[in-house]
Amino acid sequence: MIASANPIIAAVQETKCHKTSDRWIEFLWGSHDVGYVEKKAVEGEFFIAIKGKLAGHNTDIVVVNVYGPHNDDKKKSFWDSLSNLLNFNNVAWVLCGDFNEVRRCDERKNSIFMERRASLFNEFIENNGLIEIPLVWKRFTRISDDGVKFSKVDRFLVSDNFAHMWNDLSVTPLDRKLTDHSPILLKNGCEDLGPKPTRVFDVWLEEKGVETIISEAWNFNVNARKPDTTFRLKLKNVKDRLKQWSREKFGNIDAEILELMDERRTWELEAENRSLTDAE
Repeated sequence: MIASANPIIAAVQETKCHKTSDRWIEFLWGSHDVGYVEKKAVEGEFFIAIKGKLAGHNTDIVVVNVYGPHNDDKKKSFWDSLSNLLNFNNVAWVLCGDFNEVRRCDERKNSIFMERRASLFNEFIENNGLIEIPLVWKRFTRISDDGVKFSKVDRFLVSDNFAHMWNDLSVTPLDRKLTDHSPILLKNGCEDLGPKPTRVFDVWLEEKGVETIISEAWNFNVNARKPDTTFRLKLKNVKDRLKQWSREKFGNIDAEILELMDERRTWELEAENRSLTDAE
């Protein structure tokens, strides 16, 4: 997800990790040039706030990574502690993550809507002048393991001055893959996320003769004067040859994966509007 979406910041909640390390974080990002901050679940607090500046912007920005409490008794104090944090002026605010709460009854399906809890959440948003960035093409961000219950508990809330720093902010849900939540991506409509990286499947490296194919493609002569251009063209030769070999050996794996993902996504969207049958 990080490799394909190329975010500036990733906010992760409920990792189930006993501990983290610099090496683990660098592995996730694919880079050594990265920093991170973490908070243990046992500490009993429900957010992490980091402050800094984005390149090209002079305004201080505070990003608050939220994992809201489930317990009703803790929700009120949670909103109060966040409100106290938001009292700091002259900064732009971004609150993101799993708030474990909905704002309206249509943000839940096949589960109980608690009007009092939603009212407290909406009061917190309104009292602090926050704006919710709209979620595109999906209604919900979480689906239960049995595929019956849906809810929208993940979102981005930003201050007015942050919203005015960009042209066209939107929130895009990414593919759930193996989780019960859809990761959500805050992006500017005019932003170019850049080219996708070359994909190499582990199964390729187990096939007999693949080393020969890579070697032959790498050693193929290229006409370039600069070393960096030569290097880039050699990588392109390897990439093109591996894609051709993969189609011949396995068929179009990418197309099959995309077809299956599209089919699952279609059924998931259908389930947002009606209950699916067992066969479906």
